[in-house]
Amino acid sequence: MKHIVTKIVCVILVAFSTHQLRAQKAEAPNFTYNFGGKIDFMKLTDSGVLVVANGDGFAGIKPGQDKLHFDFNDYGKVKEEELEFIPMSPYVIVAQGGVFTSKKSVIDFVAGKKLFATEENGWKLTYTCNIVLPQNKLVVSGQRKAAEQYAMAVAIYDLVSGKEEKLFKLKGAATMVTGRPLMVGDGIIVPTSKSLMHIDTKSGNITWETKVDDITWMTADATGKEIYAFEEKPGGDTKIHKISNTGQVLWKEAQKVKGKVSNFQILPQGLAVVSDVADTGSKSVFAAAAESKIGFMSAATGEDLWDKAPKTKGYVQHFYVMEDGILFGIREGGINKISFDGKTLFKKPLKTGENIHTMALTPKGMIYITDTDADIINLTTGESIWNKPIKYKKAKSVCSTYDANNKRYLISTGEEMLAIDENSGDISTFCNYKFEEKETPTALQVRDGGLLLTSDQNVMMLNFDGSKKFHEYHRSPGKSAFGAIIAGAMAVTSMAVATSAAYEAGMNKNAIGQYNDRGQQAKNIQDSFSQIASASFAEMNKRFKATAATENAQFILTKLDDGVGLVKVDKDSGKKHKEIVLKDKKPEYVVDEIAGVLYYRANDKSIYGYDLMN
Repeated sequence: MKHIVTKIVCVILVAFSTHQLRAQKAEAPNFTYNFGGKIDFMKLTDSGVLVVANGDGFAGIKPGQDKLHFDFNDYGKVKEEELEFIPMSPYVIVAQGGVFTSKKSVIDFVAGKKLFATEENGWKLTYTCNIVLPQNKLVVSGQRKAAEQYAMAVAIYDLVSGKEEKLFKLKGAATMVTGRPLMVGDGIIVPTSKSLMHIDTKSGNITWETKVDDITWMTADATGKEIYAFEEKPGGDTKIHKISNTGQVLWKEAQKVKGKVSNFQILPQGLAVVSDVADTGSKSVFAAAAESKIGFMSAATGEDLWDKAPKTKGYVQHFYVMEDGILFGIREGGINKISFDGKTLFKKPLKTGENIHTMALTPKGMIYITDTDADIINLTTGESIWNKPIKYKKAKSVCSTYDANNKRYLISTGEEMLAIDENSGDISTFCNYKFEEKETPTALQVRDGGLLLTSDQNVMMLNFDGSKKFHEYHRSPGKSAFGAIIAGAMAVTSMAVATSAAYEAGMNKNAIGQYNDRGQQAKNIQDSFSQIASASFAEMNKRFKATAATENAQFILTKLDDGVGLVKVDKDSGKKHKEIVLKDKKPEYVVDEIAGVLYYRANDKSIYGYDLMN
């Protein structure tokens, strides 16, 4: 379906077909990339650089280049589990040898540069290694080498030049950094096993210490003067502390919340907190229910401002801060809205089906779509603007779109499409269809020539009256091969992942968006990139502004006359324009839809690149 948050690039899965195809054959790759060791892992990053971990090291490929973008072989063999990609950034952290390893490195894969390596910067052991945005710094803590008497230390590195800016020695051999440091103004607050300490990054002096220990992470208000520190307890609960930017403890006692804090928003009216209580497996009647807790605290004292917290009976799937209160949706079903002073704003909690795919704004109100129902509601009262929700049989998969020319919402529930009149809410079955292999549509798009429905093996175009324009299908392989191909297809990024990093750079991840407004989401991310003065971030920004090279084509891997290969299908006509024969029954590959390139693992040490557009 089409969310307001949508995929920028997608993995194309595999299909087999016995159809006779008359199209251009392109067996010879446009590019061949060879590696010194056996390929363990490949991933298409947000930037468009394909990174490859192999038995000889770590390498990168840029679209359109005939040579490797970089090839770092000073690590020896690199495995997938040794890589930590920082979302929506050009950085990957390579960690080898365990948790407390002496080998940690940071690579800018867009620039093709190694920015940091522990063994080259005097570290014996590293405990934390955090990239801080938008400041674009690396903060490392751990134990220095023998030349510095194994001192515990914290260092800051610039992520443009890779140079060390400051190194701070900690007092006491037993002092360990316990969580993610926070950079505020000209200082850095470091959480340790003994205290929170503030280091002036200009002078290198420790300006204050506060007896608040074992903090996992911190955040600050917009002024940087009020700091909230989160202590995650071994039992799964969390303590929240508040201190000033001068080290003064501002709350008499830390505030305890059940579960792990998953969402924390500093608002003018107070502090919105969502915490998730996990299922412990205990069958005791005293065991806490596995669900989300929503609370609202006084920023001044930390006390609970709500007499009665809203019931969730499940996990919060959507959480939006609005002008008059907080709107939230529960994964197990249900939507509610509560004012900042704890009053329920809806006349009664809204009952919905499970799995709320979409909550978004429309000119008429807020639309929601679940596995079994959909509606547009008045956000003041919570009542349907159409008098009642639209119900349908539980969908195998749901996708939806807005047809602006005909002023209607279209929802595919698997084998039928529902049309909902925007003004009246009148519902009708727009059309029925059946995809081969019991597939159901996973994407629905309004195009100039009709309505496009797609899945892994099927491409169907409907006319605007619901009649079928064309249906292209390519039979999939057996289950064993299909499973192997899914495992081989590399995961790629989505806007949903992007928001986590972008939030650090100033985006409000709790702002509800307009239905189908992908452009605004992209602009928000571009704005976050623009705050960071780095050539690599500028290059990523340029990619996010680009239109997908393959926007008019669907690619399906199938069995051709000469073996397994990829077929290029025009989305508007259904015609096949190109074949790429791979001659591999279980190919591992990934498609970069923005650059229009297919990367295929040809053998243990080689990757082929194919230009999909020519």
